[in-house]
Amino acid sequence: MPEARVSPRERLVLTAIIEQYIATGEPVASQAVAHTFAGREGLSSATIRNVMATLAEDGLLEQPHTSAGRVPTAAAFRYYVAQNDMVLASLPLSEARRELIEDSFSGVTSSNEYLERTSHVLAMISSGLGVALACSNAGQVLEHIHFSRLSTGRVLAVVVTQSGTVQDRVLSIDRDLSHLELETAARFLNENFRGWPVERIRAEVNRRIETEREAYRQMLTSVEELCNKGALAGADGGPAIYVEGMANLIAAEADRERLRQMLVALEAKQRLVDLLTAYVDGRQQGVRVVVGLDGTSAAMQDMVLIGAPARLGVSSMGASSLGTVAVIAPTRIQYQEMIQAVRYIARLSERILEVPSE
Repeated sequence: MPEARVSPRERLVLTAIIEQYIATGEPVASQAVAHTFAGREGLSSATIRNVMATLAEDGLLEQPHTSAGRVPTAAAFRYYVAQNDMVLASLPLSEARRELIEDSFSGVTSSNEYLERTSHVLAMISSGLGVALACSNAGQVLEHIHFSRLSTGRVLAVVVTQSGTVQDRVLSIDRDLSHLELETAARFLNENFRGWPVERIRAEVNRRIETEREAYRQMLTSVEELCNKGALAGADGGPAIYVEGMANLIAAEADRERLRQMLVALEAKQRLVDLLTAYVDGRQQGVRVVVGLDGTSAAMQDMVLIGAPARLGVSSMGASSLGTVAVIAPTRIQYQEMIQAVRYIARLSERILEVPSE
């Protein structure tokens, strides 16, 4: 909502409502706001009710169910962050929170440990989703990939790059894959794409699948035409087709289709990666706060992303290895505390991993 449309009085009331809602999680009634401004001239209970009605008409407040109170909308939180970003960013992290973070990272010595611990700590202190991502770059070259079946529809993927980085993640697959299917997929990727930049592999696999599918379709069309012309006609004039090895072709095609389906599932898991990549730029220095993620998914309109880039190391060529640390949580979050926590953990990587200052 444009700042010009919010008067100073409306801003005071809206800020009070947002901060009370963050603190309590309950709809805020006009009486509670009036108590906050008790004795302040011009902010009587009647005035506050009128202001709240105006804020509701402007889409900044909504009334859940039949409750007498109001709750801020995603637009209200977006306005609140925009108006208070300098204050939220400048307030220090509490000593207790800083000690908790320091203790939680005790013993961490590698980038993988740092990322794993980061997601755990951010989830713990935010009661939201803690995310830590090692950003993909052209320097990541595939050395080996391995898939392990954990349970129905759940697969562990372990990717080893030639720089020595090991990345593992649990994948949710739409259909169950057997150990043989997983071995076939891993063997195909390892034999064909070892030494390839990681970000190019998926596109090339899809291109090869489409090329081979088209060649297979053309072969079947040719066979069908020859058969229809009588090349394989039997003594009784009917088609007598003796084919050996067709099962191999079908199996190969099925393997390719299963591989394609698996890559689609992997791509679906990449939506979170895409979300972080879209909103958090490794070249920026500060924390990014994005309120309302409905551009990514309608179901995320009441969510906020608080993220920052983290330096994970420097390659032998002098290029920085970057990552992203972030929290994805409901808009009712302690903004000041989480902004500071994300910033602190992002900067902590340089000290833990002994990354030289730029």
